[in-house]
Amino acid sequence: MFEQEIHKVNQAELIRRADRARLAQQAVDARRAARRVGRRSAKNAPEGPVSSLRSRFARAA
Repeated sequence: MFEQEIHKVNQAELIRRADRARLAQQAVDARRAARRVGRRSAKNAPEGPVSSLRSRFARAA
């Protein structure tokens, strides 16, 4: 009986860990999505960069 209780406790702990890991991954994904939206809208913003770094230098031969 004692082994079964230990198993239930371990199972509950694994479920809690999985939930925390899933929540952390969702937060990372949400931050990435927000940055992507921010970058996309910044390109079209009037106060965006004047020129890119690629246009400042000539191409190498």
